[in-house]
Amino acid sequence: MQTESRTTIGDAEAFGRVAVVYGGLSPEREISLLTGEAVLAALQVKGVDAHGVDAGIDLLEVLGNGRFDRVWIALHGRGGEDGSLQGALQLMGLPYTGSGVQGSALAMDKYRSKLLMIGCGLPTPAFRVLAGAADLDGLADELGLPLAIKPVCEGSSLGMAKVTDAADLEAAYELACRHDDCVIAELWLDGGEYTTGILQGEALPIIRIETPRSYYDYEAKYFSDSTRYHCPAGLSAEQELRFRKMSLQVFADIGAEGWGRVDFVLDDRGEPQILEINTVPGMTSHSLVPMAAAQQGIDFPELCWRILETSFIARQPAGGGHA
Repeated sequence: MQTESRTTIGDAEAFGRVAVVYGGLSPEREISLLTGEAVLAALQVKGVDAHGVDAGIDLLEVLGNGRFDRVWIALHGRGGEDGSLQGALQLMGLPYTGSGVQGSALAMDKYRSKLLMIGCGLPTPAFRVLAGAADLDGLADELGLPLAIKPVCEGSSLGMAKVTDAADLEAAYELACRHDDCVIAELWLDGGEYTTGILQGEALPIIRIETPRSYYDYEAKYFSDSTRYHCPAGLSAEQELRFRKMSLQVFADIGAEGWGRVDFVLDDRGEPQILEINTVPGMTSHSLVPMAAAQQGIDFPELCWRILETSFIARQPAGGGHA
């Protein structure tokens, strides 16, 4: 596991002209707009020459014509968080925040990221890939209940359902199929949901999440005032240290860089089971990375600045050059 270290930029002029790319065409557009607007305002407060760009089908043309020096990626979901934009920006010679092509693509793919975790000896809940409705037969007997039925390449709990009765599996599978051709069933664990923010090689304080809803869904994540966030998370000092190290390990093993978030749940033995890695987490008023950073004494504008510093990560050249 390679440990990142912070690249410190002390002068706003060193960033040059910055495009904060948000919005986009994915189902997570609504949240991306909130993230992008908050980041844009924060960077401008810090004196950065930052400009908002709502990503449409002409995004690459807009970026090319805008004579930008780097990009703060605030796009959530497909097209912005899955390696597609990262690859295009590398071809254009435009530095960008966060993970590169490989880390972004792997983290977005829940199935292949879980295969990688298993290969690296990291804990993750038991799961099965569902190739069709016929795979639902015997699923509850094999994995147990409750189950999470998830589209493989979707974020923000979109298309996901918690199933407590085998009779509801087909409806949950059909919902997930509306978002992705590939669907997984994952054993649901009720030991408490936790998340670790990652920032330039450092694991931020862990947050424990509580919601009165049936699970931490889209509404609970972004809009509900009934969701409770506990930081400190109520873990022992030994657990906090061990779980933060685990989060750094899976983040590095999957090839993620710069900043992000690792979500995990505790099993009935109190041991962590990794759910997923997010390479462009939300930056809204209800978002987790800003909460953890604040606990560390990093306010929101400073956090956005430090994330912009990740655009100085040395990446493998992909050809091209920015004039």
